[in-house]
Parts: sequence; C-alpha cells; structure tokens
Amino acid sequence: MKILVIGTGYVGTTTALVFAEMGWKVTGLDTDSRKLNQLKQGILYFHEPGLTELLQKHNQLGNINFTSDKKEAIENNDVIFICVGTPSRADGSADLTYVKQVAQDIGQHMNGYKLVVNKSTVPVGTQEKVTEWIRETQNVYPFDVASNPEFLREGMALEDSLNPDRIVLGTTNDAAAKQLRTLYSSMKCETIETTPRTAELIKYASNAFLATKISFMNELSRLSDKLDVNIKDVAEGMGYDTRIGARFLQAGIGYGGSCFPKDVAALVHKAEEEGMELQILKQVMNVNETQYLYLLDKAKAQLGDLSGKKVAVLGLAFKPDTDDIREAPSLRLIQQLMDHHAAIHLFDPIAKLPAESKYDKVHIALTPEEVFNDADAVFICTEWPIFTSIDWMMLHSHMKQPNIFDGRNMLDAQLMKSLGYHYQGIGYK
Repeated sequence: MKILVIGTGYVGTTTALVFAEMGWKVTGLDTDSRKLNQLKQGILYFHEPGLTELLQKHNQLGNINFTSDKKEAIENNDVIFICVGTPSRADGSADLTYVKQVAQDIGQHMNGYKLVVNKSTVPVGTQEKVTEWIRETQNVYPFDVASNPEFLREGMALEDSLNPDRIVLGTTNDAAAKQLRTLYSSMKCETIETTPRTAELIKYASNAFLATKISFMNELSRLSDKLDVNIKDVAEGMGYDTRIGARFLQAGIGYGGSCFPKDVAALVHKAEEEGMELQILKQVMNVNETQYLYLLDKAKAQLGDLSGKKVAVLGLAFKPDTDDIREAPSLRLIQQLMDHHAAIHLFDPIAKLPAESKYDKVHIALTPEEVFNDADAVFICTEWPIFTSIDWMMLHSHMKQPNIFDGRNMLDAQLMKSLGYHYQGIGYK
C-alpha cells in the first residue's frame, strides 16, 4: 500500500514519518512550499523530540517524499489520510473548511478506488460529510471514508505513535476495516473497531475527560490553599487508586495547546447543536480560563501595584518538550502583566512569542539567569527541567524582591523558603 498524508502540520508530519518507519511508502502533500522545502531538506520546522532524526533517515532511504502536486499525489496513492487543521470558530465549533477542500480535491483527482481516512480531529458526523463532499465532486469511482483519530501528546508524539495505547478504526464496511488492519498490523496494542461516529466521539471524549481531570485538580487546588493542604499530596493519594490513575492530576495554571481547548469547546458546541448542555465541560472551560488569574492574584496580594515592577516569566510553551504556544496560559498571564504596566522579562529554551507588535516591550532573555536581575517576582509557567538546575541560592541576591510564583508546582517549596524566597505555588506552599 502506498500512503498519502494530506497536511504536513504537527499531526500530518508525525503520521507520515511513523508510517514510513513502519515500512510503508509515504507521500506528504501540502500547499505550503516553505514547509515542504524544509521537510525535503530534513529540517523539522517545529520542535518534537526524535522526529528530526526520523525525517532525515527516511528522506535518505527514499521512504518518504513531499509534494504540492495534488493530482499526482492523489492518483498515485491507495490510502489517503486527511491531517489538516480544524481550528475553532468564534462560537467554539470546529471549522471544517480545510477538510472540505481536501475532500473536494480527492474527488476531483481520484482515478480509481481510494480509502480516505480522517485523522484530523473532527465533530461527530464528519465522516458522512466527507463522503458527501467527495460524491458531489465525482460519482464514477468507488471509495470509502473511515475515521482513525490520533492520540498524540506533544513532546511524546513519536513514542505515542510507535507504542500507542490503542488504535481506533471507525469504518462502514469490512473491506475498509481489513485494509486499515493491514496498515497497522505491526502495532502491538488493542484495536477498537467501531462506527465512524463512535470513533469521532471517542477522540473528543478522551480529550475532554483529560481536560476535566486537570480542571478538577486546579479547582481543588484553590480549596487546598484555603484549608492549608498540599495539593501535591492530595494528588499522590488519589493517584494510587487504579480507578483514577496518577496522570493529569497535577495542579497548575491551566492546560493549553492545540487539542484540549478547542476539542472541549467543539464538544460543548456540538451538544448545543443537539439541544443539550454539557454543564461539567462548561465548568472545565471556566476553571481553565481563570486559573492563571488565581496565580496573578497571589502576586498582586504580595506585591501590590504591579506598575513598573520587573516581572520575570520562565516558560512560554504550554508544556515542556514542545514549542507550541497555542492557548498557552503564559500568554494570558503576559497580557495581564502588560495591562498592569509591569516590565516583563521572558525566557523559554525553545518557544518564541508571536510576531505581534503588542509584545515589542517584552524583553527576551538568552538565559534563565538573566531574568532575575532586579526582578520583583518570578512566574514559572512551563515545567522545563532546566529550571530545576538553576542556581537558586546564588540568584536570590540578584532579585530586588525574592518572590517566586510557581504555576507548575515544580520546585521544592521547603527548599525555596529555606533559601529566603517568598514561594507560592498552586495549592502548594
């Protein structure tokens, strides 16, 4: 089987490289010539551990190629994966503009039977829409449309792809299911075969549940502060319960990234289209959107007026081992600090601020130590391991006021206090 992956973004590039690693011949199709040129040269244009090496390996072996020629790519491949973006609209719904365009392109250029597979995160019922969009463009050649959602963690995408927890195949007939089973035959994990609608909801439900765990702990962290309880100890005690599990119980300033925010919003919107309200998920969104303000309020209570204060921000990416700043809580915090006329100094080892004029006054440091000079406060927004290796004892004397507001509860509170810092975490003292 020859595989075409349409869309060479984060999911598409990872998907294409993993299929190449599994032994298939793969083509990546995109309209962005800049991305394609970089990928052809073995340059990964985003940060994800392990993928650069895989890209260079399969470029050299000839197992993968990249093109912008839609006609040739669609004609010459048997299985076509749709891996384009489905961004949020203003009302929270998923924008399927790119998915529709791809479906129409497939219909226009197909020259025989094709198995079309949705890997983009899409609302329930999208498989039927893609089928309709292809049929509107052509009704000569047979085709099937399946759903095969991805379950990648940014920073762990390669590990998750090569050693998945499960593979979900949503198909409408045995022939399509058999073809997908063959495609994934080297994978040693559970395979769930179901309908496309169920597969689509499994994806949304999975992300929404993980987001719920995070917001539950974040809300509980606020109560922990009131009760003088350490939320990290609460999380540990809960995590040993196999019905709950230890993952996604870490309190902090909220989740971000390309998945959780938009997927929760899209699921809430889909329910509203069906005339119902997902009350729990609405509160999940509310907690997440206000959690960074909870940390900011701690700083305002300690520092008073923030105007003119030098504030250091450690970490921009929404999580470590990625350069993704989409929906990152750090951006909301930085905006609030700018609104309060604080002097902001930022360090992140990988991620960069958007190229927008409103960030022109944010000073970008080349090392984490730079941001401490004469600082009134340090906010930790991303749990990069490098921050634990900072010489905190030495840097205490460099600060004007030794205040640490740890938005990820990553430092040892007792140690920080013993060094003379005023330390506050999220439900962690």
